[in-house]
Amino acid sequence: MLIGFGLRVNDLGAESFGEDELNKLQTVEEYRANGLTGKNGEHPFLMKGLQTLSISTVEKLNAVTGTGISEEAALRFPLALFGTFTSLLLFLFISELFGRSIGLLSAILWAIEPMAIGFDRVAKEDSLVLFFFLLASLFWMRSQTAAELGRASWVWKAWLTGVGFAGLMASKYYPHMLAVFGAYYNVFKYVPGKKWNLEAKRWLIFALIMGGAFLIFNPTILLPETWREMLTFSSEKRIGHDSYEFMGVLYRNQMTAWLSGVPWTFYYVFIAVKTSLVTLIFALIGLPLLFRRKMGDGRYFLFFWAFMWFLPFTFLGGKFARYFTLVEPLLLISAAVGFCFIAGALIRKVGRSRSELSLAFQVVLPASLAVLVLINSLTVAPHFRMFTNVIGGGSEAAGSYFPHDEFYDATTAEIIAVVSPRALTGATVATETPELFAYYAKKAGRTDLRFISLSDPQQIDALKAGDFVVFASGRRYFSNENLLNAYRRGGNLIGTTWVLGRQAAEIYAVDTQP
Repeated sequence: MLIGFGLRVNDLGAESFGEDELNKLQTVEEYRANGLTGKNGEHPFLMKGLQTLSISTVEKLNAVTGTGISEEAALRFPLALFGTFTSLLLFLFISELFGRSIGLLSAILWAIEPMAIGFDRVAKEDSLVLFFFLLASLFWMRSQTAAELGRASWVWKAWLTGVGFAGLMASKYYPHMLAVFGAYYNVFKYVPGKKWNLEAKRWLIFALIMGGAFLIFNPTILLPETWREMLTFSSEKRIGHDSYEFMGVLYRNQMTAWLSGVPWTFYYVFIAVKTSLVTLIFALIGLPLLFRRKMGDGRYFLFFWAFMWFLPFTFLGGKFARYFTLVEPLLLISAAVGFCFIAGALIRKVGRSRSELSLAFQVVLPASLAVLVLINSLTVAPHFRMFTNVIGGGSEAAGSYFPHDEFYDATTAEIIAVVSPRALTGATVATETPELFAYYAKKAGRTDLRFISLSDPQQIDALKAGDFVVFASGRRYFSNENLLNAYRRGGNLIGTTWVLGRQAAEIYAVDTQP
């Protein structure tokens, strides 16, 4: 866990805020100035509450010690912390299902796998959702075990499952994931002699406890403004950009676009190219092994977990790579199963002739796996989301598959540093993230600069000599593609920014319209 924590928090402010992260920061500032409001109400309160606490604590710490921890690091820290403790929950949960060896290896892989680390370093809700899903899952499994052993405490563990799921819902509105718990329970509903029985009265208590905990974790749900924000968001009126770039091609990025939106292959490509090769190999070995009866009945929970996530997110037209956080553990669990199967067979074979060598293998083999994965993470630190394995083309192809999620506006502060010395007072900068640029311009002392949207044709037509146009990787859309091509053909390129040797942005000075 210490290694995982170090990887998640080291240089946590190295990348600029993403546009969505700035929205969270603005909400935190609103909370601190005016108390709880419905601002950013389309997303639940819990993460923003933790971020408010983190920002306030860091400000006091900086004032007392002069440490200079950045706002970026302070806003992201709660997610990195909860992501670290996800390793512990994963160990406890998988140990409950398949034993400590598989549980420990699953936890180790979560601690050091590049993409698991990468999404824990983004101030978005997905890491928190996974934490509470695993917490609820752990209590659910222990409730079943305690019931079958005749322990009266089993019912309290069931109630705690409701509290855990309330935490999930207060992190992100994923009510469909409750079906995982219900489906698993119903697998055993008609087993003769079973003692794990939540009859109607207990299910009612479960719902009341879950609802009460949800209100405690998410008090802003009681504000009318929150509901207005949620309705606006659910109608897709809050979508800020018209497309998503996947493997160099633009697609509509709307949930209701279904198969006409981002391709159904999106997350399967993600698995293939963004997973450490050794982890991927063992995951492919472990997947069919999970279907063996000797793995026990706990495997059904994993099946329902996979089904309730992959079914909707395969066919929905709106996708982001960070959504995969919730099922990333399934990949690692499968890898742990595959590794333990191969390693176990090898150890048993060696142990027949030399028992001392067998004991050495029990340490050396898992350590070798961990080292190989850790090397992958260290080679891309602190830009873990840029990791691309050899199947995907390695470092040369980094940023070319999912540029929005890989770059995530990482160099906005650097772009401002390029523009500021060149910009005359009152100059205009065209970009797809005007508010984000204004935030970093203010930090650089350039409050005079004006920022407009690349997707606003009228404002683009009004650009004049001395203004600037910025194209950030991952911010290519249907609405600005023609403009980008025009500037690439004949624009005055004055600078670029880079992440791990991959171009993150192009900065053009406006001389005449290209």
